[in-house]
Amino acid sequence: MNRLSAILVALVLAVAAQAAEIHPPQQVTAGTSITIPTSGSGEATFYLIGPDVASKKKVQAGSDISVESDSLQLAGRYVAVLCASDGCASSNFFVVPAAPNKLSLLVHPSRVPVGSANGISTVAFVFDNFHNFVLKPEQVKFSILPKDAKEISADRGSQNGVAWVRISSAKKEGPVRIAASIGNANEVRVVQQVAAEACNLRIKASRVKNAFLIETDPVRDCSGNSIPDGTVVSFTKSDSAGKTTVDVPIKRGVAKVEMPIDGRARITVASGVVTGNELDVAGGQPQ
Repeated sequence: MNRLSAILVALVLAVAAQAAEIHPPQQVTAGTSITIPTSGSGEATFYLIGPDVASKKKVQAGSDISVESDSLQLAGRYVAVLCASDGCASSNFFVVPAAPNKLSLLVHPSRVPVGSANGISTVAFVFDNFHNFVLKPEQVKFSILPKDAKEISADRGSQNGVAWVRISSAKKEGPVRIAASIGNANEVRVVQQVAAEACNLRIKASRVKNAFLIETDPVRDCSGNSIPDGTVVSFTKSDSAGKTTVDVPIKRGVAKVEMPIDGRARITVASGVVTGNELDVAGGQPQ
């Protein structure tokens, strides 16, 4: 063998001994198909390992390897491995979330008194179509959709996949829809706005047989909303026999109770922390 032939043989052997290599892209958007270049020659086995995939298939080293989009839907770290007769080569790459297109919306509480400043907490969690948490900042539109009023909306930027806003309840009782939207996603929740605490609580008394009927005026909050039936009103009587308190639920907008009176008595009324007027009763007649 002459010197030239020896050099050619050495080059052939060097090429044959070259290990296979694999070169996936460093970053891939979730739900996107990719093509991975490889080097080397001969039959090889390709392995793909990720958050929700572990697969293998026969390939030819030195040819491009196609990976379908359904294998790259979950965000996270993936490992591409190519094993040929001369050994294995591996490389990491990362799948990142796609564009935001889904929301999970939490609204608390489901019932809130009217006129509550910042009384409604609204939180939106941002996801892509594959339920990956979108951590980069995105704009979420929050909207208040009153039943008989114009929509009010404001944008809030997400932080680490979460956007939030605090909302004040209206002055009028009734349901209000609260929405959040991003991309094609639009989530709506309903909050029931109920009357606040009683305001201007007043009572009156009338004689019935051997007792007095103590009755409230229609019980409303300071905005004029009717306090719901079932709300407890406390009547307290102080007379020569001592002090007696009776708790009565509101029915059809008013609360009333019959109280026997021994001589002169003072009657007071309260609902929660709200107190009303006082009545003095003596000689069988209210004062």
